[in-house]
Amino acid sequence: MTVLRRTVDTPLPLMPAAAVTHSTRSVRRGEIIQVTRGVYASRDAWQTLPPWQQYLARVRAHLLNAPDDVLCLESAAALHGLPVLGAAYDIHVLGSASATARSAGGVRVHTSAHPDRVIEEVDGIRLTSVADTCIDVARTRHPAIALAVADAAARVDERCTALTLVTLNEERASARGRRRARWALHRVDPAAESPLESLSRAVTEWAGFAEPERQVWFGSPAGGGDRVDLWWPQLRIAGEADGLLKYDGRFGDPRVAMKKREDRDRRLRAAGARAVLHWGWDDLTDPNSLIGMLSGAGLPVVASPDTANLHSLAAALRPPRPR
Repeated sequence: MTVLRRTVDTPLPLMPAAAVTHSTRSVRRGEIIQVTRGVYASRDAWQTLPPWQQYLARVRAHLLNAPDDVLCLESAAALHGLPVLGAAYDIHVLGSASATARSAGGVRVHTSAHPDRVIEEVDGIRLTSVADTCIDVARTRHPAIALAVADAAARVDERCTALTLVTLNEERASARGRRRARWALHRVDPAAESPLESLSRAVTEWAGFAEPERQVWFGSPAGGGDRVDLWWPQLRIAGEADGLLKYDGRFGDPRVAMKKREDRDRRLRAAGARAVLHWGWDDLTDPNSLIGMLSGAGLPVVASPDTANLHSLAAALRPPRPR
């Protein structure tokens, strides 16, 4: 099946061994690194990439050696433009029906246990469809990560509605992981603008807080109003899943960005918000930080907390450790 969509390109130039003179010497000097067997990249450029872009580059490098492989799980997600979170390191490919599941050299081969998967060809690359990639992740990964991927899938492909994904999960021939996937797939919301926002929704639910409204406007969108990520109207608490990218200097003077945030917060309070809370990735890798922030603002616990999912989230989001 061919779709009118492009895969995400490599975030830095890759160099096959044939294009590198004296590769061993260049690696020893620290000028280049070996991304995968026979494929190199500038060390300086590589070190500027966050882990998820390094992973995308590794997937692209793998395809230079094995262009006929069928990508799945995080490897397909990376090329579809879906978030890659946590300890993603292996390249994931589907084996033939007679293949044996195995892992070697950073490549994990999965048997084709689900003949009802849709395999797309995009830009000459074969990979599981956005929907099937979403189901695979939801069946095998932490539910918070599954929610972030599912929300992004709904933004990338309008066919990936909650109903479609739930139905696809239930209709798969294999029941393995079906129940695990349900939590995330029933909560798909394309309005979530970032993985951080999706993960925040997961944490607030597992902490037992009331479900917030999402993407709420204060004032008119056409008239310069302000929109907040999460809003608890009963207590007039606004939540913003910011991260630190806006304020670390890569998008301009961080002082200007912080001043804009302060001005916006004042407008929100003038429009009726009693509290405007901001949090980032560190507050999710230690969920108690976000929970304490919301509790401190007066948000009550209205349901029994899901301590198992909360306690396992930090490990699930831990950056990959190269092998």
